[in-house]
Amino acid sequence: MVERALLVNLLLLRGQLLGRIKDYEFAAELAETMVRHAPGDGTARLARARTRATFHRFTEAAADLDAGERRGVDRAALDAERATILQGAGCHAEARVLRRDAEKRCPDFATLGALAVMEAEQGRATKAERLFTEARDRYRGVSPFPVAELDFRRGLLWLKEGDLLAARAWFDAAVGRVPAFAPALGHLAEVDAALGVRDTAIARLRPLTVTSDDPEYAAVLAGMLNDAGQLQEADQWRISAAARYDELVSRHPEAFLDHAAEFWLNMGGDRRKGRQLALLSSISRATGASDLLHRAPPSN
Repeated sequence: MVERALLVNLLLLRGQLLGRIKDYEFAAELAETMVRHAPGDGTARLARARTRATFHRFTEAAADLDAGERRGVDRAALDAERATILQGAGCHAEARVLRRDAEKRCPDFATLGALAVMEAEQGRATKAERLFTEARDRYRGVSPFPVAELDFRRGLLWLKEGDLLAARAWFDAAVGRVPAFAPALGHLAEVDAALGVRDTAIARLRPLTVTSDDPEYAAVLAGMLNDAGQLQEADQWRISAAARYDELVSRHPEAFLDHAAEFWLNMGGDRRKGRQLALLSSISRATGASDLLHRAPPSN
């Protein structure tokens, strides 16, 4: 069971790095099989919680964590996953309690990095930057993946703050560590386009539409080609992205309603459909957050 749980984690990592939703789906299928064959195994429950959280099925993921706790899974591992779920559902105060407790118990790379990401998501740039630096200083591993992820998250912080050059530097650092890191490459293209280097941005995106099955890259490429006056090719990528978004919303609505709504409101060219999906997404998020608050620790 431990070996299968490791495989689930590796598939989730590959899906994240390469933008491969099919890897997430394979991990989810494997985790479901683990629980079906060993419903009393805490490791299986933790693995399934992670895959469910990946697809934003937060209430179900939290239920798996509760089941894992009853089966003796390590409390620190459970709390880390609970904090991630709470953040995803928008319950930031409750997530902060768990992140701060973890930092007090063990201020290592993982806990400080997670806290930095949370502060960045909340727009606390100065505090987040300090924590990113502290986390990096605590890293004692040899794998480039955790550090590349930290650099990527740092880039997102500065992109949100509007500092394109700082954002570009951190996205470039992430790609320097892991050249195939799809989200970092995609955001590098976004920054290049914003800085006026559209041809470079388009060249970055083209390979991602082949190696990744996430429609976001096709959608962004369609927008850039449209802006460049390459209307026929732009329309081809728009049609491809539209079909893929429809497929993913049907299979994983919790995870893709937001992204699909943004697509249809912009490059997709169907504002009515976009508004409908945005409304469904807001209802789903509100319900999930309400359910999770009943499981969350007190925030004072």
